[in-house]
Amino acid sequence: MILTKGLTRIYSLGDAEVVGIENVDLDIAPGEMVVLKGNSGSGKSTLLSLLAGLDHPTRGEITVAGYDLNSASPSELTLFRREVVGMVFQSFNLLPTINVIENTVLPALLAGKTLSESRKKASELLEWLKLSERSNHLPAQLSGGEMQRTAIARALINDPEIILADEPTGNLDSKNGRIVIDLLAELNRKRGRTVIIATHSSLADDPASVIIHLKDGMVIHPEWDR
Repeated sequence: MILTKGLTRIYSLGDAEVVGIENVDLDIAPGEMVVLKGNSGSGKSTLLSLLAGLDHPTRGEITVAGYDLNSASPSELTLFRREVVGMVFQSFNLLPTINVIENTVLPALLAGKTLSESRKKASELLEWLKLSERSNHLPAQLSGGEMQRTAIARALINDPEIILADEPTGNLDSKNGRIVIDLLAELNRKRGRTVIIATHSSLADDPASVIIHLKDGMVIHPEWDR
């Protein structure tokens, strides 16, 4: 599902260079639940951005779900981001002026799906996430946990093979953080999604099948099949 070799991202900052990640080798099979651990600045978010096709490596190889992200054209990258990966962010990234179901259906509409089929799928997702009664509420009317569950619904609307979650519990209390991790684990175990979570928290350690530790942009040691 995910294969990287010597994956490196270096940013230019004036005359200086800042290493985001360096020589990262990954071989992640379909259906894994992967946790990327590390402190701020360890390279977790940089790695997720590369896996999502949102950033381009300085050097190295990266293939995700059959897409060579180094050689993919802009149109192929757009299709990849729209249909292959679903992103969940710490800050939720919901549009504040539209309601829950509208936020959820938006990626499906951008992918060319009809409003009726998109709303049907969104309603099913919101019911599963216990958000049906909040469908017509704006993000500002939701709790943090409800906003993150809405973000998960939005990430799932196009049936992506891979869910990438960047500090998904960072703005949540421990109770709601546990709910979000349990939902991601259910997506992995019962619905067959490959899930990759970048976090400094230990909430996702138990359900993880792979834990990868990052420090200063490099993989320290992976823990397989916990």
